[in-house]
Amino acid sequence: MKRSAVSSKRSQLCVPELGISGMPLTVSLWLVAEGAVVIEGDRVVELLAGGVTVDLEAPISGRLVQLVDEDETVTTGGVIAEVVPAEPDF
Repeated sequence: MKRSAVSSKRSQLCVPELGISGMPLTVSLWLVAEGAVVIEGDRVVELLAGGVTVDLEAPISGRLVQLVDEDETVTTGGVIAEVVPAEPDF
């Protein structure tokens, strides 16, 4: 039986437009370790803007890579991680 190939396309996790202008955004807490397998929709990181915390979700299922550090200031549209599709377990 032939297995279908897993797409090698990475999906970027970007800082969304939050409608909070002029306020610095900080990576507050990674909820998932770098290299961990995530499922689409899993909460993976918390961003902090002033007193507001925003959770970002995994855009696809796969392995989380290229994390920025906690307490790092980020900007809208900036890439903070990528998710690489993982080979399914059979």
